[in-house]
Amino acid sequence: MKITILGCYAATPRTFTNPTSQVLEIKNRLFLIDCGEGTQVQLRKNKIKFSKINHVFISHLHGDHFFGLIGLISTFTLLGRTTDLHIYGPVGIKEIVTLQLRITDSWLNYTLHFTELSSKSSEVIFEDDKVSVSTIPLKHRIYTNGFLFREKIDKRKLNISAVTDFEIESCYFQNIKNGKDITLDDGRIIQNSQLTFDPIAPKSYAFCSDTAYSEEIIPLISQCDVLYHEATFLESETLLAKKTKHSTAIEAATIALKANVNQLILGHYSTRYENITLFKEEAETVFPNVLLADDGKTFDFVDQ
Repeated sequence: MKITILGCYAATPRTFTNPTSQVLEIKNRLFLIDCGEGTQVQLRKNKIKFSKINHVFISHLHGDHFFGLIGLISTFTLLGRTTDLHIYGPVGIKEIVTLQLRITDSWLNYTLHFTELSSKSSEVIFEDDKVSVSTIPLKHRIYTNGFLFREKIDKRKLNISAVTDFEIESCYFQNIKNGKDITLDDGRIIQNSQLTFDPIAPKSYAFCSDTAYSEEIIPLISQCDVLYHEATFLESETLLAKKTKHSTAIEAATIALKANVNQLILGHYSTRYENITLFKEEAETVFPNVLLADDGKTFDFVDQ
C-alpha cells in the first residue's frame, strides 16, 4: 500500500504548496482522492501515469478539494483516453462538471460515471474482488465524507515444500489455495493448514479531511492500519478550529488513539504556519506514531 501526497495544505495554492490531493495505490489499483488545483502538475512531477487513474473520490465541494477536477477531465481527452472514469462525490458534482463541459463546448473521448453521495451514514460505494471503499461521514461546514479503503483477504499461499512431500499433483493447487483440504489416494486427509501459509494480512487506509473533531467516526476506522486526518490548526487556534469546523493536531491524535490505529498521517495544514513540524510535536503528546504529509512525499507501507 502506497500513498503519494500531491497536495496537503488548506485553502489556497502557493508557489511551493498545493491544496488537497493524493493518490492511493492498493492491490494494484490507483485511486485519486480529492483533486485540488495543481493536481495535474503534481501527478506529472511524481511520475504517476494519468491512464492508471480510473476512480476519483471527492470528499466535499469546497474548491481546494475539487477545483482541479475539470482540468484533469479535459486533459484525459487531450491524451486520447478511451477508458471510462468513475467519479464519487457529493450531490452536485455531476451538475458542476457537466455544466463546465457544456458551457465550454467541450467533448470527451470516454464516458464519465458519477456516483453522487448524500447519505449521512457509512455506505460501500465501490467494491471489486480486491478492494472495497466505504464512506466516513464527517462534520464540516458542508456535506463531507472521508473514505475507508480496505484490502480483501488474499487466497492462502501454497507451501511448495509440503505439497511436494505429499506428492500432490498440480491440478489440486487451486483448491488448496482456496482453503480446501486434500484427500490422498491412500485415504488420508491432509488439512489445508499443513499445505499453505497464511496470506498477508489485508491493509486498510482511512482518509479524513475536512472535519471538526468527531468521535462518531471511531467505530468506522477502528484498528485501521493508516489514518490520514486533517490537522488544520495547532492547539493555540482551538477556537478557530471549532468556528471553521476543522481539527487541531491534538484532536487528530486523540482520534487515532481512541480508534487504536497503527499509524497517523497529519495534513491539511493552515498556511499561517511556517513550520509544520510543530504539528507532529503536538500530536505526539497524545499518540506516538505520527507522520507528516507534505507535497511530493510518498509513504510506502510494505506488506509484512
